[in-house]
Amino acid sequence: QVQLVESGGGSVQPGGSLRLSCAASGSMFSIYRMGWYRQAPGKGREMVATITTTGRTNYTDSVKGRFAITRDNAKKTVYLQMNSLKPEDTAVYYCNANYAAIHYWGRGTQVTVSS
Repeated sequence: QVQLVESGGGSVQPGGSLRLSCAASGSMFSIYRMGWYRQAPGKGREMVATITTTGRTNYTDSVKGRFAITRDNAKKTVYLQMNSLKPEDTAVYYCNANYAAIHYWGRGTQVTVSS
């Protein structure tokens, strides 16, 4: 089992940047496929970015070229660098760990993009 704690959210103006972090507890972090998801008010949760155990990444189209997901297995941490933020990026961002179709979730961190 793994516990996930997100940090790094906040308020930023359009065009700004934020870096989210997700720290995992427990062992065997490296076996988990990690991801960031988000949920905007009144909408369902959507995948933002994922990274496999070998470092292969995948992004939803709306963030390609602006966001970057990375992982540090030694620190048991996954990051989401968010650049050129837009108001439509406003949401609660959740960290996800997936192994053999078993999903673990963090509690989320709020990101607000507004002028």
